[in-house]
Amino acid sequence: MANKVLIIYTGGTIGMTNRGNGYVPDQEFFQKELEVMPDLHSEGMPEWDLYQFANLLDSSDMTVEGWNQMGQVIYEHYDDYDGFVILHGTDTMAYSASALSFMLENLNKPVIFTGSQIPLCEIRSDGRDNLITAMLIAASKRVKEVAIYFGHELLRGNRAIKYSADGLIAFVSPNYPILAKAGIAIEYNEAYLAKGSEKKLNYRPFEKLPIAVIKVFPGIQFDIFETMMTSSLKGIVIETFGAGNIPAKGNELLPIIKKAFSSGTIVIVCSQCPQGSVSLGAYGASQKLKEAGAVSGIDITTEAAVAKLYYLFSKGLSRDDIKTLMGLNLRGEMKNSEGVL
Repeated sequence: MANKVLIIYTGGTIGMTNRGNGYVPDQEFFQKELEVMPDLHSEGMPEWDLYQFANLLDSSDMTVEGWNQMGQVIYEHYDDYDGFVILHGTDTMAYSASALSFMLENLNKPVIFTGSQIPLCEIRSDGRDNLITAMLIAASKRVKEVAIYFGHELLRGNRAIKYSADGLIAFVSPNYPILAKAGIAIEYNEAYLAKGSEKKLNYRPFEKLPIAVIKVFPGIQFDIFETMMTSSLKGIVIETFGAGNIPAKGNELLPIIKKAFSSGTIVIVCSQCPQGSVSLGAYGASQKLKEAGAVSGIDITTEAAVAKLYYLFSKGLSRDDIKTLMGLNLRGEMKNSEGVL
């Protein structure tokens, strides 16, 4: 029996049409396009079904509810398919891929995100190759994690970032090797693929939680953010310079972080540099962040840090446990504390 894949269309450029006021998702067009695409019905392609969101989204409108809907669909149909392809807009694809990598506990099947920079309705659309190859990867049973396939490369979902707004290579994985390269053949980088789990899949929906991201910049006035630091704020991701540095005047930030920490807020430090790691204490400018209670995100992306905060708080863990786990590798999203990928 041929392997079977469920295509989940959430919206995004790949299925958009131009109605005169810009590109918007078009449910009817997309379904018809798949029905007449010859390659999808060729020998060697897996069997497939299509599930479409009732309300298709431009990915800039993706929310926690959208993440939960994707996770719920996969959980409910997990035993019916060999793999899943999620068609998603590129703007927030890395956030969604990170979210599903956490909420789908004990995943042992491929969940492949893809999309396009040019809609299928256009002649030069990159969506056809992205969709077809993503389906072949999802049916192969070689991948047992959440990944992004785009521009001939397969990337770990919680390691990817959007790199280009208009290039056909839209995503990169700056701190983790690519999982596969699609040329004449699809060549898998077996050493870096997740091993999967033999345990039963568990779906952990996310709660709607107040989480903030602060990007440090020259001349930043930290006192502006003090009003944010209330007991209702669950987590903050701070994008610092380099290996975790803040301006010399960052001493103004430290009482704010201490206030946040005492209120139960988890503060995680990421780097603005796409490549490299945060090392709190390596420089004097970062040592005080550590002393104030901030957690080093090591080489985690901001996208994955946000998703991880949602996940851990949604599990109902204690603050101390969440702080500990934010600094540990759970899904291949960051190096181990020993520096191992």
